Amino acid sequence: MKATEITAPPEGRVNKLYFAAWRWHFYAGLFVIPFLTVLAVTGMAMLWIAWIDGRDGERTAVIPQDIVQPVSVQADAAVAAISDGTLKQYVAPRTSDVAALFRVDSGGDATMVAVDPYTAEVIETFPRRSGWYDVVDGIHSDLMLGVTGDRMLETAASLALVLIATGLYMWWPRDAGWRRALIPTFGRGRAVWKSLHGVVGIWLSLFLVFFLISGLSWAGIWGGKMVQAWSQFPAEKWNEVPLSDETHASLNHDRREVPWALEQTPLPASGSDAGVAGVDAGPVTIDTVDRLAREIGFDARYQLNVPRSATGVWTLSRDSMNTDSTDPMSDRTVHVDQYSGKILADVRFDDYSVAGKAMAVGIALHMGTLGLWSVLANTIICLSVLFLCVSSVVLWWKRKPAHAGRLSAPPMPKELPLWQGAVFVGLAVSMAFPMAGIALLCVLAVDAFILSWLPSLRYRLT
Repeated sequence: MKATEITAPPEGRVNKLYFAAWRWHFYAGLFVIPFLTVLAVTGMAMLWIAWIDGRDGERTAVIPQDIVQPVSVQADAAVAAISDGTLKQYVAPRTSDVAALFRVDSGGDATMVAVDPYTAEVIETFPRRSGWYDVVDGIHSDLMLGVTGDRMLETAASLALVLIATGLYMWWPRDAGWRRALIPTFGRGRAVWKSLHGVVGIWLSLFLVFFLISGLSWAGIWGGKMVQAWSQFPAEKWNEVPLSDETHASLNHDRREVPWALEQTPLPASGSDAGVAGVDAGPVTIDTVDRLAREIGFDARYQLNVPRSATGVWTLSRDSMNTDSTDPMSDRTVHVDQYSGKILADVRFDDYSVAGKAMAVGIALHMGTLGLWSVLANTIICLSVLFLCVSSVVLWWKRKPAHAGRLSAPPMPKELPLWQGAVFVGLAVSMAFPMAGIALLCVLAVDAFILSWLPSLRYRLT
């Protein structure tokens, strides 16, 4: 049996479904491939930039010494380095041989200041979110087009799920057996490309679905307005604590940094007698709050946001999404009253909803922040996605000469059996992923109301 027979369409009714799936696979691919290529390349770049150089200068080297200067002394040096600066955030060193980081704002600009924790000397300053990681992240997140780019990527990711479903249907072994579906058959010409494309696709499908779903959970419509809105952390768990009008999302700085499960949850407010024991001696300062953080279990790197208003709170956080740790199940966010020093809220991984827990682990896997093994694994997945994109173009090009002057998409069968099932699947996809639904409706509208009236153009597109 030749390799090309693995996916040879069967006869009869299923044959028409095969060609229908092939057609949708083809047209979905036309839209999705450029975006998948961009996501794979930028994702791989972010993996290695973060691993080698860090994301915010957190790997600036220092020489360890016996005595560490108080955080307040380090903070004063950082603020003094920026004209009219205001301290916003402290990022504790990950290890004893790297600098402490302080975010200092001035005139609407955020600057990161690397300070030697042993001498309190400023080592370097640089605009926040100005590194190569952030440039690539901007492309990966929204193509640097803001909301428009976010919607384009959400549409592409949603249609990629259609691409996977139709591809699996086409490559699913019917009479050839699983061996030929899972192990490539090497030959010559288009046959070997088809075998490699199908085998890599079927092995990659589960991982790609995971990456698409976890990425979509950050998207503006499916993630922000549907899934996340149903899965936020219930603030009622601290209903004895006064709440601010601001949500945890207000703690984000250009990039999403707050755990997904907390973004839409209101922040506690300072200025009451609520809370449990926290800073129990002396005034509430950055030094005493840092000491509290160490006492309650924040070791190594963690982030400390200073109060930003009269009712603001000190916020201590440690999570894998921000590369503070390599264990998402150790995620923790603590809010401290700026006046009394009492702990107003202590949110841990166990407090998240099921969706929140899944996202905490999923985003860590998606971003490759679980250690070198996850960086290497994600690199293999990105390279596999790139191969699928390249091989799909090669397959189209090798087929096209036989259909000169045409786009070489298989024609839609005139009579489609089991059409009710296809409609049901289309409706399910549209309801679950609105941007995919909009795209599918647009394609159907163009096919029904434009192409049907332009036979010559329809010929070139089929």
